[in-house]
Amino acid sequence: MSALSLLAVNAVVLIGIFVLFWLVTLKTRDVTPIDSVWALAMVALGWASFVQTGGDPDRKLLLMALCTAWGVRLGGYLLWRWRQHGADRRYQTMFAKAQEHKGWGFNQASIRLVYAVQAPMLFIVCLPVQLGQLDAAPTVGALGWVGAALAGIGIMFETIGDAQLVAFRRDPANVGKVLRTGLWRYTRHPNYFGDACVWWGLYLIAAESGTGLWALPGPVLLTFTLMKWSGVPTVEGRMKRKKPDYEDYVRRTSGFVPWFPKRA
Repeated sequence: MSALSLLAVNAVVLIGIFVLFWLVTLKTRDVTPIDSVWALAMVALGWASFVQTGGDPDRKLLLMALCTAWGVRLGGYLLWRWRQHGADRRYQTMFAKAQEHKGWGFNQASIRLVYAVQAPMLFIVCLPVQLGQLDAAPTVGALGWVGAALAGIGIMFETIGDAQLVAFRRDPANVGKVLRTGLWRYTRHPNYFGDACVWWGLYLIAAESGTGLWALPGPVLLTFTLMKWSGVPTVEGRMKRKKPDYEDYVRRTSGFVPWFPKRA
């Protein structure tokens, strides 16, 4: 199978997933679970690639084991968070502005502002587990195992960071405070850093194959999105408005890559 054929089939699979989810949200009027779909749809595209390709079996299994572990963990956590906390205010604000300034209802706003944006981004970010499964040779080598270790570290990093944040928020004594312990002492966004590690690791596994080298836009786009667009800027803008101590936390703590905090 050629890369173009694989990507064409997978694009149809992804469109099908998003259309089904859009039909569900027409009744719920809440697109918040799209964050869960983001992770789980990448797993679906990975397995769709697995059954279509005849690449090196070791590389295919390694890619899919790590992608599945990442996607199921993150997708399950985001679904749980939605069930616990309800609709995401980011989407509510976005739709309210679309209604006010453009006259768009829920159906039109959800298609234009959510699905039409996230589907192509998801497809690109997921390129390592799609293109990395095509080539029959070479087998997994040193670079691939480095990538596997990096992806494994990323999964553990974001899992621990999310668990620490949940525990912190559950304590009523922490209302209005900033989490400064655990991994959050060394980076303001351990979950985003872990996410980037996972997809750069998956890219290194894929990049040992000739076709997998072309998956580079995936981790580049994800890193840009996390650091400059919908990740760090969105969270930090909200935190600075809600928590007066957050400015001090920003001055002391690394923004992305973990490092020792600065002194006062």
